[in-house]
Amino acid sequence: MPRPRRRLASTCIGTVTAGLLATGAALAAPEEQSSQSDIAMGAYLDYGPPGVARIPFLSNWLGGKEIRVGHTYLPGDQWAGIEGNVSFLDDWAQWRRQRTDRLFVLNVPMQERNEDRVPDRQVAQLIRAGAEGQYDRHFKKLAERLVALGVPDTVIVLGWEMNGVTYTHRCGPDPENWKAYWKRIVNTMRSVPGQKFKFDFTPNRGTDAIGWTKCYPGDDVVDIVGMDSYDQGPGRTFDDQISQPYGLQQHVDFARAHGKEISYPEWGLFRNGDNPEYVRRMLQWIDKQKPLYHTITDYCPHGVWQCKQNPASTKVFREALTPQRPDPVIPTPVVPTPVVPTPVIPTPQIPTPEIPTPVVTPPVVLPSPELPSPVAPSPVAPSPVEPSPAEPSPLVPSPVAPSPVEPSPVAPSPVVPKPSPVVPSPEIPVEPSPAVPSPAVPSPVVPSPVVPSPVVPSPVEPSPLVPSPEVSPVVPEVPVSPSPSASPSPVVPKPSPEVPSPSPSPLVPNPEPSQPPKPTTPPVNSTEWCVPINFGEWLSKLVGKQSVCIKVDWGRETGFWPF
Repeated sequence: MPRPRRRLASTCIGTVTAGLLATGAALAAPEEQSSQSDIAMGAYLDYGPPGVARIPFLSNWLGGKEIRVGHTYLPGDQWAGIEGNVSFLDDWAQWRRQRTDRLFVLNVPMQERNEDRVPDRQVAQLIRAGAEGQYDRHFKKLAERLVALGVPDTVIVLGWEMNGVTYTHRCGPDPENWKAYWKRIVNTMRSVPGQKFKFDFTPNRGTDAIGWTKCYPGDDVVDIVGMDSYDQGPGRTFDDQISQPYGLQQHVDFARAHGKEISYPEWGLFRNGDNPEYVRRMLQWIDKQKPLYHTITDYCPHGVWQCKQNPASTKVFREALTPQRPDPVIPTPVVPTPVVPTPVIPTPQIPTPEIPTPVVTPPVVLPSPELPSPVAPSPVAPSPVEPSPAEPSPLVPSPVAPSPVEPSPVAPSPVVPKPSPVVPSPEIPVEPSPAVPSPAVPSPVVPSPVVPSPVVPSPVEPSPLVPSPEVSPVVPEVPVSPSPSASPSPVVPKPSPEVPSPSPSPLVPNPEPSQPPKPTTPPVNSTEWCVPINFGEWLSKLVGKQSVCIKVDWGRETGFWPF
């Protein structure tokens, strides 16, 4: 579209600079709003030093958003300007060198008298002259100038909006020679040592005078496919601008098909006035397509910052591009909750009682006492034996000291023997007859489990007895069941023969348990024999002391007298 005439007059520069300084304080403070993605963004603020000076103010107005693209134009009225023989290039070069991530975008005309509305016939002649190489020297000087300024990577927007009718460097009068002319310019500038230029092919949106794809010079001489898009026809809505022939969508598809990055060097309001919907949709489109860079044309009627006639669009633009900043976080004072320690009550360890397994002892069955039935022995009358007459010789017994007899563990019951009368034999020497044994009456002996203390009986001095035939009683031991009584029962030992004294004296037993007295040998020619019966201590207490006596009458009248 038509560009305003640019004059490099020092007085204009001074006036603009003064106005900028006077109004700079009126810039609004940054607001924290939503922001677009971090795509390189800039604005055309002025072609010379004022444009450079206004960049930080614009950044401040957008809440500190970084302005990474510096955009200006070379004047197209004379070849001297196209060769870069202008002082403001120094200011832009200095700004570019301050940061490595910045882009310096420079629009370069292809013909002098670029905005003089030269007719198509004359434009065609100029195009053919350029295709023949007549203007190569001008572009070589420009390349050398940019390399010398330290901006060899400048983005060159060469012959912009060539599909329209405004500029002398338009394509429509002779598209083929125009493409040949483009190639000569690019190859000439690339021939300068040290250069790293990027050439941006930027038509106007829509068909305009010619479809812009017909002017595309080739992938070998194009690095970026850009598009200038203002809010004007063709198309009534933003969706129309996207879908129309040679519109926004075809532009993106064409660049992708040729493997090129895209850009939007110029965009802004125009025919439809203050249109916030267009600004919103265009920013959304840019954010979606991720171009290498975009710059809004910020002067009236296109702009939103320096131009004050578009307030609604200005608000949308500012809100969209202001970086989001988190609100200052005011720390909430945290009052520590006092921690009351929970008392830990130890759980008492109650030992598990060990209950022993009860051992059931079988009850001791005490034997029931068995009372022995007393057996009364039947007396047996001995058969009289006729003794042979023998002359007895008097025997003088020698005193014998009785040896102490250790009693058996039985507490004997004291037995008082009854003395038997001794009948003296006549003094006629008679040969003693053999003794007839008397039948022995067994006495029950009850053994006691109690072991009595041994009692040593006092020795009894025997009296000399005249030997006479005697019958030694033999007492057999009858086994008797043990008595449950704890008292010991006497055991009658077998009598040992003693020398009887002429007059037996009764023995008084000691009340303490002692050895039972030996039965006294009945005297010779005695007519009665008595044998005591011991039923044991327990039974003796019940029936008393008993004895069995046998009386034999040895008188002459009986017929048993042998002499």
